[in-house]
Amino acid sequence: MSKISRSGTIFTVCLVAGFCRLTAGQAGAPSKPSVHWEELTAADFREGIHRSQGTCLLPFGILEKHGPHLPLGTDLLNVRYAALHATEHEYAIVFPEYYFGQIAEARHEPGTIAYSHDLQLALLQETTDEMARNGCKKIIIVNGHGGNESLLPYFAQTQLEKPHDYVVYIFDQRSPTTGGPPKKSSITNWHAGEDETSKMLIARPDTVHMERATSESGADQHRLNLPDGVYTGIWWYARWPNHYSGEGAAATEELGKFQMDWWVDAIANVIRAVKADDVSLKLQNEFYEKSKHPLETQP
Repeated sequence: MSKISRSGTIFTVCLVAGFCRLTAGQAGAPSKPSVHWEELTAADFREGIHRSQGTCLLPFGILEKHGPHLPLGTDLLNVRYAALHATEHEYAIVFPEYYFGQIAEARHEPGTIAYSHDLQLALLQETTDEMARNGCKKIIIVNGHGGNESLLPYFAQTQLEKPHDYVVYIFDQRSPTTGGPPKKSSITNWHAGEDETSKMLIARPDTVHMERATSESGADQHRLNLPDGVYTGIWWYARWPNHYSGEGAAATEELGKFQMDWWVDAIANVIRAVKADDVSLKLQNEFYEKSKHPLETQP
């Protein structure tokens, strides 16, 4: 081998060795663990709990009809998109897909999974108990489904029935009340309408069938006439029997991006606030102790 070729070979080896040392150093650099509970190894889960300060998200969706044009899992897909993107800004561990909520009013529609009320509460309690046993002492339930708006506050209230070494927080805001692109629809937009469809154009556009959005009516049918303040469980079916409220055809990516960005930022802010909260558990423990001796509680 000539002197030139030998020196060239040595130079090449040095370059390769240097590159290997560099990449080895990069590979060995500490990286943030996944936020997906189900993707973590046991050791990475331990690190994730430490990094998150024991803060975990439980995005709560449902399986139900969403008009003629959106998938059954719309609420689940949207809320998980928002939650997972929020943890890019503020780290927390995200529990796997959870859809065991209240949806009795859609049992007449195909694909709906409606669990009994006893099972809903029992499963949610055992889920949060198990999350806490694994180090999630601050559990944020991020609600993605309007039908859970009564269930979840009630669940949070039931945490006072007996002592828990963790706190349940409920975050139930899904859309900003002001700002953003002007909306096109003028009818009530509560389910599979302009807002929800716009979000899905961001979260999972591949599942949206815009050409079907006008094949059913999302107008209020006004089939009940009761005084204000009177509630009956059939109210939703009376107004929107097609399980479609609004005009999905009015949806736009622009509106979806504005609303999703707002939702992501809102969840990230909640995570930060919950991490900083050192009062709720203290007050909870104080309450538990006083509830053992109510006659000794000072006014």
